[in-house]
Amino acid sequence: MPTFSPAALWPILLLSLSNIFMTFAWYGHLKYKTSALWIAIVASWGIAFFEYCLAVPANRIGAEVYSAAQLKTIQEVITLVVFSVFSVFFLKESLTINHAIGFALIATGAAFVFRA
Repeated sequence: MPTFSPAALWPILLLSLSNIFMTFAWYGHLKYKTSALWIAIVASWGIAFFEYCLAVPANRIGAEVYSAAQLKTIQEVITLVVFSVFSVFFLKESLTINHAIGFALIATGAAFVFRA
């Protein structure tokens, strides 16, 4: 397991921020279903640009400490956390016990990627 050096922490921070952008790009338009689809696509691409500006450096920096599989696993776990918060507070959708169990199983599986 990597130590918590700046090279280990920056990717987590940058991937968290990039994930916020990508969650809005992928799902934010669901709150505005009456807008034209092409507007949702263009807006999503514009938001995704900023996601890439954070994700690419996160992975470059993170590659000093983490394997590619570990970086992807970190990103996926962050995605679940960000999406859960987004879903509840932005989309006003509730999470059920089934969601919690499913996410916990995914997180448990992710832990195996970091086992030596």
